[in-house]
Amino acid sequence: MATLAYQRPSLSDSLTWVRDLLREELAFYPGRAALFARMVFAASLVMVINEIFRVPYGAYGAIFALILSRERPQDTLQATKTMIVSFSCAAVYVLVGAIIFSGDPTLRLLWVLLTLFLVFFGLKVVSNYTAAARFGYLLIITIPLWDQRITAEDKVVQTLWAVGAISYASLVTVLIEFVYARLQRVDTLTSALIERLWCTASMLRSWSRNSQTITSEHQVTQLAILGTSRMRQDLLRSGYSPEVLQQMGTVVALVGRLVDLAANLQDFSSERLRADEPGMDALAARIETLANDLLLKRIPGHPGVTSENAAPNVPILREMDRTVTLISEVLAGSDSPSGYYPPPERAAPARQFLVPDAFSNPDYVRFAIRGGLAASLCYLTYNLVAWKGISTAVTTCYLTALSTIGASRQKQILRFGGAFVGGVILGFGAQVFLLPAIDSIVGFLLLFIAVSIFAAWITTSGPRLSYFGVQIAVAFYLINLQEFKFQTSLAVARDRVAGILLGLIVMWLVFDQLWGAPALREMQRTFVSSLRLLAQLMRAPVSSDSGIAIEETYSLRDIIATNFETLRQHADGVMLEFGKTREHDIAVRSQLLRWQLRLREALRLRIALLKYRLHLPGFELPEPLQRGQKAFDTRHAERLESIADNISARRRIAPAQEEPNAPITEETIDIFRSRKIWANSPAVQTFLPLVSRLESLLNTLEREIELAADN
Repeated sequence: MATLAYQRPSLSDSLTWVRDLLREELAFYPGRAALFARMVFAASLVMVINEIFRVPYGAYGAIFALILSRERPQDTLQATKTMIVSFSCAAVYVLVGAIIFSGDPTLRLLWVLLTLFLVFFGLKVVSNYTAAARFGYLLIITIPLWDQRITAEDKVVQTLWAVGAISYASLVTVLIEFVYARLQRVDTLTSALIERLWCTASMLRSWSRNSQTITSEHQVTQLAILGTSRMRQDLLRSGYSPEVLQQMGTVVALVGRLVDLAANLQDFSSERLRADEPGMDALAARIETLANDLLLKRIPGHPGVTSENAAPNVPILREMDRTVTLISEVLAGSDSPSGYYPPPERAAPARQFLVPDAFSNPDYVRFAIRGGLAASLCYLTYNLVAWKGISTAVTTCYLTALSTIGASRQKQILRFGGAFVGGVILGFGAQVFLLPAIDSIVGFLLLFIAVSIFAAWITTSGPRLSYFGVQIAVAFYLINLQEFKFQTSLAVARDRVAGILLGLIVMWLVFDQLWGAPALREMQRTFVSSLRLLAQLMRAPVSSDSGIAIEETYSLRDIIATNFETLRQHADGVMLEFGKTREHDIAVRSQLLRWQLRLREALRLRIALLKYRLHLPGFELPEPLQRGQKAFDTRHAERLESIADNISARRRIAPAQEEPNAPITEETIDIFRSRKIWANSPAVQTFLPLVSRLESLLNTLEREIELAADN
């Protein structure tokens, strides 16, 4: 990668990062309260069953009951299927290994060391990461069991109970999820539609009252970038009749269009929007009414039209007003307007068991060596000192082994912090102050629910903090649910925290030092990948088949949105890496995050402009503008690829010869604005500001990156 200029970071930068992380991760979002309530209920129910029927490995059952809940019951069911199959295969592997190798200590040791290497290798080469992770996890937690001095029969029984306890707890969770789904007033698809309508109405209200909030604009922009892929998947799984499927598919497309239009309101001047405050207020009221109709399962009345004195004058507002009318008409039973119903999704190709480069990519072997060596050292250490209680060191190595140093350290800190809070603070505190006064399962249930609520709320945060909540629950459950009595020994919590600390030390000494990849390098690679993907989206649609073209754009949007989140996670990892280049890395991190904000805005603009390239209803352009847009898109795709090459320190690629039809320029824009035949066209009036804004944005991004690389 090219060396980028930087400024020395200050302490306030780190404090600001921590503050922003906590604010973003702990913020309330729609559906969070219901999700964490189901998680707590599932874990509590499993705990009561475990205590009544004295189920071995009950702590692990409660843990998985807490973390398996998803926003959609189908996702929970799929996760449960994957887990049961993976755990069953792992149990077979353990039992076969015991039959062959348990008779000789040396062979047993070699089997364990080879197994540790294989579980880390599997994390990289198995295409289904969840299945590989679950398979390896059961192996990790049962290895200490087979080292105990108990009968072979007890070892087999406890291994099978480990699978059984977690499997039945998972089935309980699935049952709760489906019962909740049946009791919901609206399904997942309708809930997503309502969320988008409310966010759009909220933003319009803030603009109409001249009290713009960053939060409402950010939510709408995020929803625009996210697109409608998730809703379309929910629609396909809904089981609706073909007629309802087409109706709701049209509604999904129209609501997605409404959000895309709302996200581009900020490209118009504040003065122009303030002049249209009555129109925005009336439009917000119509959208809120539509959302309430969906929530109450009412058929919208006649959509009507906005009163003349409140009719929107801004072109995007007029198009939004027309879109709301179309949504109401479709829900009221009118025929779906042509051009809005997206084509059916093609079946995804069957996923292979192993990734294509499983045995050709040396990085996978290096990762397995690093992880296997760290875990093996922990395994040998706790066996040599005869301290079985610190076997959590091996689990720590397995759970915190990630591709980059920063990402691994982030997860290690979350694991240690969660274990300290859940084990030392809550575990010790409960044992010393609360458990002596509790004499019934009801009293313990209240304590269990209180801790689970705290852990579940953090677990339902974003991916950057959720693992902290999981570890709080894991530490508390393993202390208090491993035996069928109140835990009076403080050694359990002490040993668990000590084992985690040992695992962290070994990971820092071995895993991070051997072929360790800095998070900044991955951050730059991800940013370059986003640039190239956006260039592909600039050239879209490539296919003349509208169905294939729409699918391609959906896919590219999803991948770019995922890249944005991946880069943010790598950015967190940079803050946890230390060394001589730390100041430089943090400064470059800030630059990349700033450039990604510009890239987000470019994606938002491109999503809106794609509707003109696809000639969707309401987005038809005059023929000269259509030709100009295609040349404009091609030129900017080449510019994005050139920027990516610049960051990658590769040879700059000379722009290709422009098409005969010159791309859209400021002069072209002025000409089209001056022609009365097109001046009153809402499509043209909306299109030209978007083109102008995208041109300016890419100019700024290119200038900043070139300046940073040259310095």
